[in-house]
Order: sequence, then structure tokens, then C-alpha cells
Amino acid sequence: MQPRPSSLSAIGFDADDTLWQNEQFFRWTEERFTALLADHAEAADISVRLLAAERRNLGLYGYGIKGFTLSMIETAIEVTGGRAPASVIREILAAGRDMLAHPVETLPHVRETLHALAGSFRLILITKGDLFDQERKLAQSGLGDLFDAVEIVSEKTTATYQRVFNRHGDGPDRSMMVGNSIKSDIIPAIAAGSWGVHVPHALTWALEHGEAPVDAPRFRRLTHLGELLDLVAQLA
Repeated sequence: MQPRPSSLSAIGFDADDTLWQNEQFFRWTEERFTALLADHAEAADISVRLLAAERRNLGLYGYGIKGFTLSMIETAIEVTGGRAPASVIREILAAGRDMLAHPVETLPHVRETLHALAGSFRLILITKGDLFDQERKLAQSGLGDLFDAVEIVSEKTTATYQRVFNRHGDGPDRSMMVGNSIKSDIIPAIAAGSWGVHVPHALTWALEHGEAPVDAPRFRRLTHLGELLDLVAQLA
């Protein structure tokens, strides 16, 4: 597809908590997990230990439900002093499977916004996490045909955005990244030379928090994705 003459030719979109719900399922599962271990520790302490395990394991398991499930098992063993019952491990595995089978819930304004932009700009899905799970969610969302390219990456860095926007667009300077994570979607995208458009979500994982680069000329923040069309019109 040939992009229209414009200063903006490609738009990247994050997936989880930008196009569809994700973090709320992790929160619900964490509540289920802490209840399983209520006889061994307070819920707040279990959550702190779980987050520490997730942080330690990111480099080994990556992002996503499978790594989260393994971190819950590790935390259960730690909290129980190595005596976690098989029934608890079985419940943790069941919780992970439930997450992987949960129906996709697209967020407000997503479908109409993507339909309005498709054909005028190259739309690129740029997401990280488990390959099978992200492919499943994209297929179930019914949004796949609206994207010109899909990139499922292990991490979102400045080099990632440079590579993706050079491959599927006209370079970072003529591209935009839209997402809910300041740390992963905005800061490295702006560092690569693209626009970074923050669309906050009510729930954001603690390891995705970051300080918004409010002084960066290419930083924008929207209330919801429906406002993206007006912003794109201004920039284009």
C-alpha cells in the first residue's frame, strides 16, 4: 500500500490494554492466588513477593501469562517454605489456563478508530509477550485484517522501534507509536525519533510504570483512543 503524501505514514499500536483488556485478568488471578495462600501470609506480602519473582524472571520467561504462572508457582514454594501442596500448584496451573482461554474484550473506540485509519496509513501492531497467546488474542479480536504488519517482540526498545518503522514504514520520524505504557510504548519510541502517543489505561502493571516525557516535542497524551483521529489529522 502506498502511503498518502504526509509527514506521518505509519502508526504503531500496542495491543494489551491499548486495543483490548489484559491487566484486569492478571489482577483477578493475583487475588485468586493470594487467597490460595491465605494461611501462609498476608495478601499484600504475597503480592510483593510475586512482583519480585516476576521481575527476576523477565529475562528468563519473558512477558505474558506463562511467565506469570511460573512466577506464581515459585512464589507459592517460597511463601510455604518449600511445602506448597500439590493442590495449590494444581490450582495455579488451572488459573493460568483460565487466563489463556479468556475471551478477548476490545476497548472502547478501538474498532472504529482502526477502521478510519486503515488504508490511509500503514498500521502496525507492535506487542510483546507470548507468541501463541498474542496471536490468539489478535485472531479472536477480529482486528487482524486492519493491520499491514504484526510484530510480536521480546522487548520494546529504541532499536526495536527503529527496526520496525524502517521495515514497515518510512522511518521513525514519519511514524507514531500509540500505547498505554510510558516505559515500553512511549519513551523508547520517542527516543527512536517517532511520535509517542500515550493512551492511559485504568490498570497498568507496576513494571510498566514510567515518568511521562512531557517536555518532549513529540509526546502527546489522549484521554481515549477515539481522540487519535483528530491528532492524526493535525499532524498529517
